[in-house]
Amino acid sequence: MSDTTDPAPASAPGPSSNSGRASHNGAGPSDIRDDLVRQEIKRAAVWIGMAGLAALAVYLAHPLLVIFGGFVFAMLIDGGQRLLGRVLPIRRTWRIAVVLLLTVAFLAWVVEFAGSQIMSQAAEMPPLVTAQAQRALDWASAHGLTMGRSDVSSLLQQLLGGVGQVTQALGGLFGGVTTLLIIVILGIYFVLEPDLYQRGLAWLLPAESREYFHGTTHRMGRTLRMLLAGRMLGMVVEGVCTWIALAVYGVPMAALLGLLTGLLVFLPNIGAPISGLLMILVGFSGGTAMGIYCIIVYVVVQTVDGNVIVPMVAKRTADLAPALVLGAQLIFGVLFGILGLALADPLVVMLKIALERQAEHNTRRDEATE
Repeated sequence: MSDTTDPAPASAPGPSSNSGRASHNGAGPSDIRDDLVRQEIKRAAVWIGMAGLAALAVYLAHPLLVIFGGFVFAMLIDGGQRLLGRVLPIRRTWRIAVVLLLTVAFLAWVVEFAGSQIMSQAAEMPPLVTAQAQRALDWASAHGLTMGRSDVSSLLQQLLGGVGQVTQALGGLFGGVTTLLIIVILGIYFVLEPDLYQRGLAWLLPAESREYFHGTTHRMGRTLRMLLAGRMLGMVVEGVCTWIALAVYGVPMAALLGLLTGLLVFLPNIGAPISGLLMILVGFSGGTAMGIYCIIVYVVVQTVDGNVIVPMVAKRTADLAPALVLGAQLIFGVLFGILGLALADPLVVMLKIALERQAEHNTRRDEATE
């Protein structure tokens, strides 16, 4: 009988020193192994990021518009130096300096030689406009369009309130010395070293997208220069033609009205009615014939230039439909005020070119894959 012993029973699994380490190295409670859930989380993150960027863009709308205004001012200077380069073959930096000096000299001439006359006319305009408005109300009352004192008071308050808002907006645009100074400084920086900023933006993009970016910015700059040249042409044409037409007939404050008309062309769809209203009120101060003449001048100048020349120039330079331009101006004006209204055309042009370039890129990619 052999002396045999039963094998020792297998020890029950118990806690080991490595069990804790294994549990920590394994999957955690936040690990998501479901591919569908991970895909949906990525989509949600993209939408949340886009919404955050949109909210940030709205919050920073004014600084972004100021920066874009500096870019637009740089395009104006660059267009001037390119035009000057056709007749003056000197270095680009010197041509930019000449353009800036000519601009400063023109402003100094306006202030020195025409400033006193224009300021005296500007001082005479408010009481004249008020008197003409009262005459218009008296005429309406004489022809049966009776209005109670309370109605007249309410109407005047609304009119004065609207004029006050426009004046405040214009003052914020043209009288905001700090904002204008920042725009001018940014424009000078951009135009002196455009390649520096273009390379810096391109460096933020993937290497394969940089050539596409350079082509897009080149087309944007060329188109924007042509569009701004058309706008400057419209300002000169409307201002000079209005001044000459009113001065020939002997309309008071012809120089001031011409200057206001030319400046307000930069504010599409708002500047024309304001300048036209002032022109007509001043015209009727010299009699019915003069008032009718001012109406004719306003209609002819605004129709030919504001509704024909400027939209057609925009269409030929940037292929923009006039209705698209008008709609963009209304939308940007409501969203961002006077500054957005003034920069609506350049913004639409750049957006249109970006979309066209993307469409061309997608077409070439599809043709290459086929």
